[in-house]
Amino acid sequence: MPTDIRELTVLIDSTCRIRGEFTLRSGRITNEYFDKYRFEGDPRLLRRVAEHMVPLLPSDTQVLGGLELGGVPIATMVSALTGLPAIFVRKEAKTYGTCRLAEGGDFADRTVTLVEDIITTGGAARNAAVALRELGATVHSVVCAIDRSEPGANTLHELGLGTVSVMTKADLDEVQR
Repeated sequence: MPTDIRELTVLIDSTCRIRGEFTLRSGRITNEYFDKYRFEGDPRLLRRVAEHMVPLLPSDTQVLGGLELGGVPIATMVSALTGLPAIFVRKEAKTYGTCRLAEGGDFADRTVTLVEDIITTGGAARNAAVALRELGATVHSVVCAIDRSEPGANTLHELGLGTVSVMTKADLDEVQR
């Protein structure tokens, strides 16, 4: 792992890995929790993550698609660094106002790169890609801060989506040693 990524991984891990008793979405109890919003709410860490995401963007990216909720601050920072416009993709379309799935500028007939904070199974990215494609966007890539997926759990490739990440769960676990 390059030194700058290792340093960032150490910072992210020490900021986000918290100890205590936590109930996970699955209902399982754990004594360790990874609070990703701690790095997303820290402007210095958020910027460092975004700076490492910029070179991972496919060259044909025309629009950044920040996924609700964690991908939104990252996409905003990457947009500020690159000048690329960003849209903010909801888990489902609003039922009021504009009733839109994605807020921001136009994305139909444009190549959207999805921006996510953490990928575990890829479900949110999968749903967003399908929905944006139905609305006329070209979506072939997901860039994430942390890939936590277990082997075989991330099936985004089945939709023709490539996934790249700044760091992985294994990287985070390695710096714990």
